[in-house]
Amino acid sequence: MARLEQLTTPVDAVLSRMRALDAALPERDGVAVFNRVYLAVTDEVGRRLSAGEFTDARAATTLDVRFAERYLAAVDAADADRRPPACWRPLFQLRRHPGVRPLQFALAGINAHIGHDLALAVVDTCRTLGCRPTELEDEFDRVGDLLVSLEERIREDLMPGPDLLQIADPLTHLLGSWSLERAREATWAAARALYALRHCSDVAEDFTERLDAAVGFAGRMLLTPLRD
Repeated sequence: MARLEQLTTPVDAVLSRMRALDAALPERDGVAVFNRVYLAVTDEVGRRLSAGEFTDARAATTLDVRFAERYLAAVDAADADRRPPACWRPLFQLRRHPGVRPLQFALAGINAHIGHDLALAVVDTCRTLGCRPTELEDEFDRVGDLLVSLEERIREDLMPGPDLLQIADPLTHLLGSWSLERAREATWAAARALYALRHCSDVAEDFTERLDAAVGFAGRMLLTPLRD
């Protein structure tokens, strides 16, 4: 606890938590695979914040932290034997399945976090800062651009080599059906819809549950075991 009190920004706090998870989880664990990817993203966001690359550093920091908190809450729920959101359940349920490849784990985590958590994090940030989603669009786009560039690197790092392409053809087909760019566009639309529904709690809750379930279904498909 003393170490957390010495941290200078909320981004440092979430980075510390992710590094602790990285040290504690087995390397092949599906959550560990996603955590390493997300740690790299958050590290890069922190670096760019320090370099002054975000127009509104306060908004970017708040969005980044609210975003990370939803992933960490899902980890806490699973660790406490509580049900995480539906979007995260496939990853936690299949995290040790020998037939699921590391790239599938990484992209299933990205799917859950972008497809569901990011939309809610935008609304959380609007509530925290007293702003509208349109005022966060620049920060949203910058984080999205970073994720797209990292997704390309993830695919290169975790995709089987040329000698395995024939064996991995089902993997190529499966992962080719999912696009981070499309997920990002859908998330921005969902965030704006949720913000518009903020005074209609019943409708907003129903919308959120359906979004959660739909993203969870996509995650289940991404984690289709390709061998026993």
